[in-house]
Amino acid sequence: MTDQQITLLETLQKRFVVNSARHPGVEWGQVQSRLEAAASKLKALAEMEATGGEPDVAGSGLESGAFVFVDFSPESPSGRRSLCYDRKALDGRKENKPAGNAVELAASWGAELLTEEQYRDLQALGEFDRKTSSWVKTPTAIRDLGGALFCNSQYHRVFVYYNGAESYYGVRGFRCRLEV
Repeated sequence: MTDQQITLLETLQKRFVVNSARHPGVEWGQVQSRLEAAASKLKALAEMEATGGEPDVAGSGLESGAFVFVDFSPESPSGRRSLCYDRKALDGRKENKPAGNAVELAASWGAELLTEEQYRDLQALGEFDRKTSSWVKTPTAIRDLGGALFCNSQYHRVFVYYNGAESYYGVRGFRCRLEV
């Protein structure tokens, strides 16, 4: 194991312990064993951490027995903003193209964007995106019409909005979900 991986595991463990209410009944030893056996997942978490996501275990209990990591940064991760929604949107921009797109960046790490339901579940664990917004996985019917969905939280509620998938803003990023 590299020094960087050890440092990442220490960071994740500290966050895990400080925020134990996010994952009742889950023990760090179980999570660490799973991470040490899955180098690709550790690499994905390193990318999530490096871009400001502050990933932590959001729970377990999936049929697969996997632990679910989600970005818990107070605002949309700063290293993942100013991106359009997906490749089709990026290719469709004629001018002022952003550096990339949310869907492909998450996929390149082996992660995925949160769905609207998963975003709502995240908000049940705290208040996130009060000054920013995050792209969420958009249903095909909406995407086929050129749109994409994003969410934020105001007034203790989750708001879901739409925009052209090719749009990008300095305050809009995306949050990841990763099963380990």
